[in-house]
Amino acid sequence: MEITVLCWNLFHGRDFPPDPGLRTWRSRFLRLDESNDTHVQVNRDLSAEFATLLGSAAWDVAMLQECPPRFAGPLARASGAEYHRVFTSRNELGFWRALLARQNPDLMASGEGGSNTTLVRVPGKLGGIAERRELEIHTGEPERRAMAFTRTASGLCVANLHATNDRPKLATADVLRAARAASEWAGDAPLVFGGDLNLRPAEDPEVFERLAADFGLNSPATGPKMIDHVLVRGLEVVAAPAQWPPERRELSLDGKALRLSDHAPVEARFAKQDPPVLAN
Repeated sequence: MEITVLCWNLFHGRDFPPDPGLRTWRSRFLRLDESNDTHVQVNRDLSAEFATLLGSAAWDVAMLQECPPRFAGPLARASGAEYHRVFTSRNELGFWRALLARQNPDLMASGEGGSNTTLVRVPGKLGGIAERRELEIHTGEPERRAMAFTRTASGLCVANLHATNDRPKLATADVLRAARAASEWAGDAPLVFGGDLNLRPAEDPEVFERLAADFGLNSPATGPKMIDHVLVRGLEVVAAPAQWPPERRELSLDGKALRLSDHAPVEARFAKQDPPVLAN
């Protein structure tokens, strides 16, 4: 059985045109659209656009980071999926944060609060979600980080996390702590482990060597300079993790391209052995 995994940091549900000149203070404060010959930048709620893109993509498991908590239900419904949501940082007074973010997403930015959300398509190949766990992998400054651990009915386990950014030593500690817990919780079951790890193989090769040596997480990293990764244990790599080209995360708006998120989705395909059939 082949399984397609999608990993995507949603940039708190915002767009990010390639032309930095479109990301203006005028748009941020006055909510005015900015455009050039090819792209448009908007400052409004984009939950429907993210739902459209995710719902139309082909995947079995989607691992989302910087996902606004209010997006989890709509994204799952649009994709025919069950979801497992784990809150990360800035989620106090969540109702009021979400209300303000609907009015002005760019001004609120990460202030809306975030989550790591895992979607599993149902009925699908994996049979839905059988178990949900979470682990707080970092407390205190600069912000809370947590891992969403999801066991599917097929036995496949998924560990979805967003490691501490801009501080390599903290990111390393986050990733290794999460990998240890995920490996222990998964037991002998196949495991998908990844997300926005905030670690680059070219700069932190020893971390990826430890993930392979200590936990068997040794599928190819996305790229030497990439920070979004999908690693596996107990699965055969059919198509190595690779970023989508920019146009795949763009939607048409009045004849111009609306590019979602500042991260490109990472897609990978793996093969999982079916459980043996027991004879009477």
